[in-house]
Amino acid sequence: MPPLRKTLIVVVALLVAGAIRAPLELAMNKDLRDARLLPEPLHIDARERIGQTGFAVALGGLRTLVATFYNLRAYTAFTEDRWAEAEESFETTVALAPSTTYYWVNGAWHLAYNAGHSYQNDSSLPPLRRQELWRGTVNKGRAFLERGIRNNPESWSLNAELGLLLSDANKMPAFTGSGGIPLPELYQAAAKAYQSASEHGGPAYAKRNWFYNLARVPGREAEALAMGEELAESRAHRTPTVLALLFVLRMHANPDQDGYALCRTIFNDDQHAYRALSFLWEDRRQNFPVDGLALVLKTLEEHLAIPPEKSIIK
Repeated sequence: MPPLRKTLIVVVALLVAGAIRAPLELAMNKDLRDARLLPEPLHIDARERIGQTGFAVALGGLRTLVATFYNLRAYTAFTEDRWAEAEESFETTVALAPSTTYYWVNGAWHLAYNAGHSYQNDSSLPPLRRQELWRGTVNKGRAFLERGIRNNPESWSLNAELGLLLSDANKMPAFTGSGGIPLPELYQAAAKAYQSASEHGGPAYAKRNWFYNLARVPGREAEALAMGEELAESRAHRTPTVLALLFVLRMHANPDQDGYALCRTIFNDDQHAYRALSFLWEDRRQNFPVDGLALVLKTLEEHLAIPPEKSIIK
């Protein structure tokens, strides 16, 4: 057989083998990526950030090492208040290691809390500019967490961090002010985040925080009451705040009942009840419901012989 013909046969055979193999490899790669056993290919913007050398290292299977380097670089930028550089390094880190939840949590924390605090206290900036930068970076932290959840939907820690941020009284003005979302919708979003955290194996506090936020959403009181009743049956969840919210939700459902009698059925004693219910009454920034609280606190103060000048009912 002539050499040219042999070469053509080999080339055709290789092409046919490649045509057969390619779809099989593509399907296998997709299955491996769906199972998180194979990382997603690097996007062009990530390649541009890390440069040719970093890309070569990442391509060689050392993406985790390069991600660690950029995470350390972000930390250095944070210590020197170089927030734009820190943000860019966080973006590169998660582009290299999108399945590492720590990087998403860490980046969001620095953006929403540390950068925000830094801008708020920067006396070199005009007050309105400080507020604008603070609001912007807090929302960047939220967006960063939400992207992390889209990449890792079953991560309880990312969902819990989002719930914490959305229900933080100090951060709420960044979301609700100047045409932002209404406060009830914010509590509803926080409840949903904590619900996801709880349903994906989160610790006990995730379920309690789901309840705390649900109780603050107007129109969902009946659902919150049912959940409060369930939590109060569990020793692990029978905290003073759970019991206090159970009281006000029961009063909301039936405002004509005897509040003091109800209080006695929920709490061990008057002192315990007074401490727990006082928390809801005094910490108004948390926006907890207060149905029936004023009257029952006044009654408890009478039973505990608290003098009028020390009353918390003003």
